[in-house]
Amino acid sequence: MLDVVYYPVSAVLWLWHTAFAALLGSTSGLAWVLAVVFLVATLRAAMYPLFLKQVRNQAVARRLRPEIEALRKRYPDDKQRQAVEIQKLNRENGIGVLAGCLPMLGQALVFLALFHVLRSFDRTGTLGHLPFQATPAPLTPEQNAQTPNYVFGAADVQSFLNAKLFGAPLSATLTGQPSVAIAVVACTLMLVAAIATHFTARAAIARQDLAAAQLPMLNTMTLWVFPAGALIGGALLPVAILLYFVSNNAWTLAQQHFVHRRIDAEVSAAAVASAAARRHSAPKPGVKPGTTRRPGAKSRRGRG
Repeated sequence: MLDVVYYPVSAVLWLWHTAFAALLGSTSGLAWVLAVVFLVATLRAAMYPLFLKQVRNQAVARRLRPEIEALRKRYPDDKQRQAVEIQKLNRENGIGVLAGCLPMLGQALVFLALFHVLRSFDRTGTLGHLPFQATPAPLTPEQNAQTPNYVFGAADVQSFLNAKLFGAPLSATLTGQPSVAIAVVACTLMLVAAIATHFTARAAIARQDLAAAQLPMLNTMTLWVFPAGALIGGALLPVAILLYFVSNNAWTLAQQHFVHRRIDAEVSAAAVASAAARRHSAPKPGVKPGTTRRPGAKSRRGRG
């Protein structure tokens, strides 16, 4: 159904695993761990321009807020005219509607694809490769070990099934195969993912305009409900997916800090340049605004 997404994601994961397996050995669990981490880095780096555009749009939207409020006061009884004028203002200042949606859509597709590919390494259970989808004919362990998984060959499938992180198989879930190692690793990853999600939301809320902070329920969800979801839902996810969550959330937190510092510097530089331009265009003392005097011109004052 989504092979156009599954194959590229599996190919990137295969490339990184091949590279790290050449250094650490084909049976190394660390090679798979690093492959997942660098898969996140590769895909998030590819989406970085979209995130940068999104933050720049938000900065422009904050600057345009007084003009938008003025338009609403100008057309208080004409909502359609308000919408048209606001869209025109946004278009003139380069604000695109899709720019805010594409990063979230891209991350959702990547997560879905990675979830599907990683679950497809183990097709012996009745749980499907997609959420809420059942597998009608699960494979036997022997069949599964000999069945390729997208760009991964049978040997790669066997390598992943044997890969472990501190004794916890990467394909294991906290609810499906409970053990001390799985419990420790899974709970640690779930906790780190929840903490990173909370602080990412806190940093985003701290940058909201007071006039724009009109959705306290949404802020509450991002601060507390989403991190709680990482703790509760993480028990159903394989260790490899939890590792993806931690890597992705850590990247988001670091990227948010870096990009906001960059945008703040750009806004400050633009403000300084605008102030300098206003000073340069302001009339000199003693000269009326809108008038200029040609070099060598004499004043008419005193002529009889």
